[in-house]
Amino acid sequence: MTKKSGRILVLLFALFACVGCDQATKVVASRQLATMPPISFWGNLFRLEYAENPGAFLSFGASMSEDLRFWIFVVSVSIILIAAMTFLIRHVGSWPMPTLLALVLVISGGFSNLLSRLLNDGHVIDFMNIGIGSLRTGIFNVADMAIMSGVGLLFLFSIRSPHDEEVEKSKES
Repeated sequence: MTKKSGRILVLLFALFACVGCDQATKVVASRQLATMPPISFWGNLFRLEYAENPGAFLSFGASMSEDLRFWIFVVSVSIILIAAMTFLIRHVGSWPMPTLLALVLVISGGFSNLLSRLLNDGHVIDFMNIGIGSLRTGIFNVADMAIMSGVGLLFLFSIRSPHDEEVEKSKES
């Protein structure tokens, strides 16, 4: 097995694991939480509550027409995900593995939310909420956490010093 094919297998495993975890938790949420009131943990710091989101992050675009949401959240997202996968495949042998894994987190979260939207009449199932008192996040899901983690890691990797990149390259050799 070549280094490149080994990297591809690791990245595919990460992609399928993220999508699988997100889809499984959405199934559980739709079966268990859809008819229940919110369930609170740790003094209401963490809350499980079912929501179907027709929009994107924090319900952005939820008030758009159904046709416009389709073009933005299905067609455009599909094109972006294909471009990101193409970019990933082209750079799998030359980019540091942590950067590639961060990109896979973003792609897998996007793909899983796209899949959810296709399976649920244009809606994404969300079920987690964090906050203190009235200061709360929007309701989100595992795919959203993967996307945010990947974006955060990509940001952190982008601000590394050139010395850090030289050390990383020497470790990979």
